[in-house]
Amino acid sequence: MRVPRMIAVALAGVAVLGPVAACSSNEPAAGGSPQAAPSASETPTPEPPPTHPFTGLPGAARRPVLAAKIENTSAGKPQLGLRSADIVYVEQVEAGLTRLMAIFSSKLPPKIGPVRSARISDLHILPQFGKPALAYSGVQTKMIPRVQEASLVDVSDSRAPGAYYREPGRYAPYNLFATTKQLLAKAPGASKAKDIGFTFGDAPEGGVDRKAFTVKYPAARFTFAWSQQAGRWLVWQDGKKDMAAEGGQLGAPTIVVQYAKTERSEYHDLNQSYTPLVHSVGKGRAVVLRDGKAFKATWSRKTEEDGTVFSTEAGEPMNFAPGQVWVVLAAPKPVIP
Repeated sequence: MRVPRMIAVALAGVAVLGPVAACSSNEPAAGGSPQAAPSASETPTPEPPPTHPFTGLPGAARRPVLAAKIENTSAGKPQLGLRSADIVYVEQVEAGLTRLMAIFSSKLPPKIGPVRSARISDLHILPQFGKPALAYSGVQTKMIPRVQEASLVDVSDSRAPGAYYREPGRYAPYNLFATTKQLLAKAPGASKAKDIGFTFGDAPEGGVDRKAFTVKYPAARFTFAWSQQAGRWLVWQDGKKDMAAEGGQLGAPTIVVQYAKTERSEYHDLNQSYTPLVHSVGKGRAVVLRDGKAFKATWSRKTEEDGTVFSTEAGEPMNFAPGQVWVVLAAPKPVIP
């Protein structure tokens, strides 16, 4: 497993020497000769504090991984729980729209939603987490056997109905929410967080100053605008601030735009609109936004069980800024819905 360079080392890892003992170190010990003072070279080197593999933030705990499919159209906003996610994936779905898959482990919000249906691309992304719990509200009938064979613990509304409820003031299907503790109670075998290829630390040399970066889908548009005050890239969707149900605008210290081959799958919705399939295994180019700069990068993932490795153009690890990470899966060219 690769050991990333951590920003926190310089802040939290230095040992503080205590006061000098009252008796002289040259005093002979009982029945012995004078003792020499320990040299500075004998002082043990402090170990870096443990950090979480999904966020790079301090924390040794490795809790179970919960993935949740979250609605991402105006009808389902504001979403609840996204601010607590470690990773947020943006995926293209039918009709050129997008849906989110939020990954929770280091923090667990009490409730999440609106929870929506899963897609075929999810089943290819999730194996790098081992066997995570997946919260969703159904799939296309043709996809049911694929879900049953997938590397996940099914905690959908049909498998864990007691964990779900209808949120007052919203209308179906955008009012289905879930209680996270009840979801994980139904997934005792869910995998715990592990290395998925991310590295965190100092930014590499170079990069281009950017105030904003836009990613377009056939029927959706994201703009990530850097806020020096907040220390995050704030999220705008379709020209509007993307607000959280808990309050405040959604955003993250690191936004990864991962360009991946996207094509029509064998699945489609009731309106005969085809479901896109995002090829998250392989390699390609990426743009990493952090610290008010855009960095050209590459990504590679050997198999579905492997994590996704991001590198600079020079082949060095592309470090992310500690904190939440958004992975925006974008087609090199728009896919016809």
